[in-house]
Order: sequence, then structure tokens, then C-alpha cells
Amino acid sequence: MNAARQSTAGAFASVTTLFFAWGFITSLVDPLVAAVKGIFSLSNVEAQLTAFAFFIAYGVVSIPAAILVSRLRAVPSIILAIGMMIGACLIILAATNLATYTGVLFGLFVMASGITILQVAANPLAAALGAPQGSHFRLTFSQAFNSLGTVLGPLLGAYLMLEGVEVAQGETISAEAQESALGAIDLSFLIIAGLLAVLALFIWSSRVRIERSSPAASVAHGFGQTLAEVGRSRWALIGGAAIFLYVGAEVAIGTQMALFLNSDAIWDIPLQEAGYYVSLYWLGAMIGRFIGSALLTRIAAHRLLAFATAAAAALCLFVVVSRGVPAGYAALAIGLFNSIMFPLIFTLTLERSSASAESTSGFLCMSIIGGAIIPLLVGKMADISDYSTAVAIPMLCYLALLAIAVAAGRARTHSVGTVAEAAIH
Repeated sequence: MNAARQSTAGAFASVTTLFFAWGFITSLVDPLVAAVKGIFSLSNVEAQLTAFAFFIAYGVVSIPAAILVSRLRAVPSIILAIGMMIGACLIILAATNLATYTGVLFGLFVMASGITILQVAANPLAAALGAPQGSHFRLTFSQAFNSLGTVLGPLLGAYLMLEGVEVAQGETISAEAQESALGAIDLSFLIIAGLLAVLALFIWSSRVRIERSSPAASVAHGFGQTLAEVGRSRWALIGGAAIFLYVGAEVAIGTQMALFLNSDAIWDIPLQEAGYYVSLYWLGAMIGRFIGSALLTRIAAHRLLAFATAAAAALCLFVVVSRGVPAGYAALAIGLFNSIMFPLIFTLTLERSSASAESTSGFLCMSIIGGAIIPLLVGKMADISDYSTAVAIPMLCYLALLAIAVAAGRARTHSVGTVAEAAIH
């Protein structure tokens, strides 16, 4: 391997550590939803405000993040993002000491704002660090390490956050248990702050290698110009809708999983034990991404996406019409097919969008706001009916994604890392 290829491979490895970091942090929202429901005596919809506060940041910050990344370049943007995430940990520490749910929500918003900047910088960077024909493989491979983070995050979260917070419907947690649970949330985010500081030092030490291997950025646009550019691209808009639906479905299932498995109609197991099982949902995503990386060398990306979305929809239908142990395992298995959806939607869109990579990436990350909206709908459905019936909403999302995958197979493409022609296609 020559020096240039070694440098590119090293830069790709450094960027992949970021995928692990934001996967680990994002997956802590799942046990946090179950924990705050008991700590603050919340309904399902109120508890889902935890996910809302986190994912709404993508809608607010993504386009400004795209402008920021195009102007500052990758490494300064990444360091700034990590600094924001450390600050968010400190906000959450203060909020738990004051026992205020609103403060926790604000801290999560700041945390997600930092992660949004990371995603806008790192997703197209991972896709572009190498030969154009390998973009699907590289982003899917990096997302596999993102999934490793999402496997470990719920394990730590369930261990630290879910002990003693389970309360029956209509009851409230004791003052002693609430203090202990808030202290556990404290410890979780203190650990995260320390790990983030180490990550910032690592990325800074790799800055020369990353910048040398990074593709040239497009000219930075203003906010209105960026939105106008995206609005002229049919596939940027379709890709945004796809990300909205995918993230919304995945987050809705993940954040409800512990409560779903804990319910009498499914497994009827203690909440903390159910929280440990959430890691299996994300383990399926990790395994699926490694398998998907291999399959992409033989199967077209749009065909693989169509298969994954059809399988996820079928599993959701099974959960809706059944109950008991099989329904629990079917819900966990959805993670296996979720695994490759984000990287495939992302790269399929980059190949078809007539907007610049930075603008398209910013809009796709903005569309992650689906993780704020759809879980609220699922939570409301769970309050009205039950957890199994609420899975009908993610099922509809997957069916829409299946239609988009079929359409992607018929659309014109261009190489990732180049600016597509201006015509709408």
C-alpha cells in the first residue's frame, strides 16, 4: 500500500471512531426514556419528550451545520462539536442535581446539536475517503462501528439508570429511589464527558492526516441559498423524506423497547432486565451492517434496501397481530434489518441529488428530526391502545421506504463526492 493510500486509510479509521462515539451516546436515550418515565411519573408521550428534545436538534441545527462544515472544514467542526457535547454533559449533571426534567431535556438538545455537526461532517467524509465505487461499502462499514456503540450504550444505561425506577401505573417513585436514579444519570454522563475529552484529543492528533485526505469542499452557501439548492433537487427531498421515516421508525421502536418487553402482554420481565435486552435490538443492527458491507459487493444498494425495508415491515405486522414471547423477539429482530437503511439511503441520495454534497448531507441530517416526531405518535398510540398496536406506525414507515428503494433503482446517478448537474432528476 503506497503512502497516499495509507494516509487515506488512516483518515478513514479516525473518522470511524466518531461513528462509534455518537452511536454510544444516542443509544443512551433508550434507557433514559424508560428511566425518566418512572423518575418523574410521566405518560408514554411525556417520556418520549426525551427523544423529542434530542432529535429535534437535527431539524434546527443541520443546515447551519452544513454551512459551518463547509467554511471551517472537517477537523475544526468536529472539535467544536465534541466541545458542545462535553458542555451538554455538564448541563445534564446540573439538571439532575436540581431534579429538573426540563434541564435534562435542554442538555439533550445541546448534546444532539453537537452530534448533528459530527454527522454532517463525518458521513460524506467517510463516503468520499477512497474510490467512488466503494462509497456504499465505506459508509456502511463505518455505520457498523456506530452500531457497536449502540450495543454498548443500552447495557451501560440499563445498568446505571433502570435499577429501582420501575413503578406500577398510577404510582410514584419514592424520594430515595428518585435521588438514586438521578445520581445514576449523573454518573452516566460524567463517564461520557471523560470519553469525549479523550476522543477530542485523538481527532486533534489525527488532524493532518484527515485534512490531507479530505475531498475539496464546495463553496459555502448561506442558509437560504442552501435550502434553495436542496429544494431544486428532487432526490435530495426524497432522500430527506426517507431519512425522516427511517429514523423515526427506528427510534420509536428502540425507545419503547424496554417498556414493551416489560409489559404484561409481552414478556412481563423487570424493567432493568428489559433494558438489557434493548442491546439485542442494536446488536442486530451491528451484525446487519457487517453483513450488509459484504453483500454490497454483490447486490445493488437499492435492491438491498428494498429487501431490508420489506422484512422490517413484515416483522412489524407480526408484532401488531400477535402478543407474548414471539412478538418480543420479532420486535428485537427489526434491528437486524434497520442496520443498513441509513447508510444506503444516505449514499443512494448523494448519488442522485443535484445539490452539493454538503447541502445534501445537511438536509439529510436535518431530516433525522423524524426521530423527534414519530416516537411521539407511537407514544400517543401506546397510551391510547397498547405497545404492540403502536408498532403499526413504524410498519407504515417501512412500507413507504420500500417504495422509495424501488424508485431509486430507476433514477439516474453520479459519483459520490462530485456535484451533480443542476437539472432536477
